Formats: sequence, C-alpha cells, structure tokens
Amino acid sequence: MENNKISKNDFVELKYTGYANGDIFDSNISEDLKKLNPNAQPIKTIIAIGQEMVVKGLDKSLEGKEIGKEYEIILSPKESFGERKRDLVKTIPLKAFTEKKVSPYPGLVLTLDDIMVKIIAVSGGRVMVDFNNPLSGKEIKYKFNITRKVSDEKEKAETLFSVLFRFIPEYEIKESVMIKGPKSMEVFVKVYSEKFKELLGKPLVLEEIKPDTKIKKSVESNEEKLENKLEENKDKQSS
Repeated sequence: MENNKISKNDFVELKYTGYANGDIFDSNISEDLKKLNPNAQPIKTIIAIGQEMVVKGLDKSLEGKEIGKEYEIILSPKESFGERKRDLVKTIPLKAFTEKKVSPYPGLVLTLDDIMVKIIAVSGGRVMVDFNNPLSGKEIKYKFNITRKVSDEKEKAETLFSVLFRFIPEYEIKESVMIKGPKSMEVFVKVYSEKFKELLGKPLVLEEIKPDTKIKKSVESNEEKLENKLEENKDKQSS
C-alpha cells in the first residue's frame, strides 16, 4: 500500500544487522547481537530518513521502503565507511601514549579524541597508527526492517537531541520545543532551531535558567559536548 511506504524526513524505528566479509559487525537484533557479545543488549534505533543518522548508503535506501518488510542491500565503500586513505596512517611519538599511561603494541585498538585507531607498529620512540575506520575499504551488507513509523513528538524530539546534542536536556513541547538551560546554550539553540522546525514542524527555543552550584558541573559538561558537536559539523561541512 502506498501509505505504508517511507518518505524523506519520516521518523522510523529500524531493525538492522551489518555484515563485512560475511561476519556481523553491528546489529540491534538480539539474536544477531549476541553473536558479537553474549552479554550485549540491543538498543532501540529511531532515525529520521534522509538525515544520515545511519551510513549514507543505508539511509538513501530507506526512502520508499515498506513498513514490516525485510530488505537486504550491498554497499560499496564509498556508500558506507569510505575508502582507505594512506594519509590516515600516521606516526606519533611514543611519549604521547606513555604520558597517558598507555602502553601501545601492534594490534591494539583504542580511542583517541573519539576516533577509533589501531596500532600498526611500535619502533623505538615512534608508534605507527591507523586512523582509518576499521570498516573502510570494505563492501558492506545490511539486512534491515523498518518496524514502524514514529509519530510521537517526544520520541522525535529525543531522537534529535540524542543525535545533535549527544544528550537529552530538560525540555517541553508546546507550540515550540523549549529547552531549559543557561544563556550560554542560546548559540546552540540558534544553530539547531531550523532543523527542529524542518523535522518536527516546531522551532527549538530556550528558556533561560541560572544553574545552582550543585548542577553547574553537569551544565558545563553538556556545554562542552555541544561545542564538540558543533566543531564536528563544521569539519564535515568544510570537507
């Protein structure tokens, strides 16, 4: 049925499993996820179609699909995690690791500045590291099912907060989506207000509150997360 199909900017709940070289690398389906980690619990995934909240090729494939139907797609590196780039293999002084009490060795995978890196070699006072995504250069397969279209404004708003802000602030929805926070958050509200209006039909606004000393550290932490997210967006736009 035509009205059962998904359109751009629709919010949907997505069930999926990703494969690389025939092996599962990610899933939010319980039986598949347990093949990666027996103790892992699946996380509900809600996204807005066309907003690249999942890898680009998967996101593009979702538009026009039917709710409740099983699909399978194959994505090239360009459509998924990118081609491997030689300039992302770098040499870093060993001191940069030892100062953080990290003892690097070949094969070690760790996170530096929210980027996953792999240690290739350690020689003398130098460490060769690979900043390429571990899945870059690989053909990716996804099996997926759009289980439902999301209509609840709260679910939509919290999806956007999670993706854009990386946390869910105190908020309420009326004629607008109003978040409560210090005046310093106003700049972030201005950046994302149009995105909320585009996807929810309601702008994002700020109700200023002055934090007491008990929650000051939490507010500062959230502000730092927002600043980092804005910097990430600037980098993406300039690349």
